[in-house]
Amino acid sequence: MDLRRLCEPRDETVAARASSALFLVGAFLLTVYVLVEPVPMPGFAHPLSWAMLVVLLACSALPVLVPLPAMTRGGVWLLLPVAGVVTIGVLAHVFPDQLDVAHLLLGLPVLFAASQVRATAAALVTALAIGFDVSALLAAQPPAEALVDGLFVAAVLVLTTVLLVLVMERIDRLVAELRRQAAVDGLTGLVTRRVLDEALTSALSAAVAREGSALVLVDVDSFKSVNDSHGHPVGDDALVHIAGILRGHVRAADAVISRLGGDELAVLLPGCSAAVAAARAQELVDAVAAAPLRLADGTLLALSISVGVAHAPSHATELRTLYAAADAALYAAKRGGRGRARVAAG
Repeated sequence: MDLRRLCEPRDETVAARASSALFLVGAFLLTVYVLVEPVPMPGFAHPLSWAMLVVLLACSALPVLVPLPAMTRGGVWLLLPVAGVVTIGVLAHVFPDQLDVAHLLLGLPVLFAASQVRATAAALVTALAIGFDVSALLAAQPPAEALVDGLFVAAVLVLTTVLLVLVMERIDRLVAELRRQAAVDGLTGLVTRRVLDEALTSALSAAVAREGSALVLVDVDSFKSVNDSHGHPVGDDALVHIAGILRGHVRAADAVISRLGGDELAVLLPGCSAAVAAARAQELVDAVAAAPLRLADGTLLALSISVGVAHAPSHATELRTLYAAADAALYAAKRGGRGRARVAAG
């Protein structure tokens, strides 16, 4: 069992808000109970209750006071519901006349675990809650009655955990699929602009310490004419064809290939000198020119690309200015007759 993953929340921010809310609810309920005191409490119960109130308030403030990654590394997201179950279980033993309240309160840490941590951790918290509940019942009731009551409480807690875990895992899968779709272009299979920008930002931060990084912008020449003459399906085939050529001539291990939108593609070459980037760009131009697209009727459709290259830190050190430099080089290539590569000035 991976203990680190066991203690990880589904989402740190949501877990922080949920834990704070649950502890605040617990503090509110405890305050109301102590002030109203529906059942007379023994003398030691009052200072104990106020001490618990301080602990609950402190726990609710924990996500604000402690950085969330530190809480994750410390396994706090699992420790919080466990501590809640243990506290409620101990109080159930101390105040056996309030078992009905304990049954309800045990649902709070179980709800948190089922909705915020992984299935195995949620199962551990639920099992712990059932164990404390049954032990408190056995201490306060005849065995047969205690086991029947415990069975009903256990059934509710288990069903709550199972249903919530199933719902949350379904949501996790949907979110993962949405993220995958947002990261990958559905037509070409290349990554999207968002992924490229993230990789480029990372590359720029390390550009000075290494040989640098290059941004290569690719534009399909006369793409509108391809669509007008042969139809949009052929235009789509042309984009897929060129994307395949780029993949074949750029090693995926040290590059990021992206579709920016329309007929615009881009290649990020991290750890690449300006001279090598210029040579790579010309290789791409030559490779596309040498590999026409075969149409459904067997005829070959010649394609060409114009390419603009900008290097960091030679031409720019920021994302926006690097795009601008590469874009200016791209338009210089198009003005120069298309089917060629140009490097940014400067």
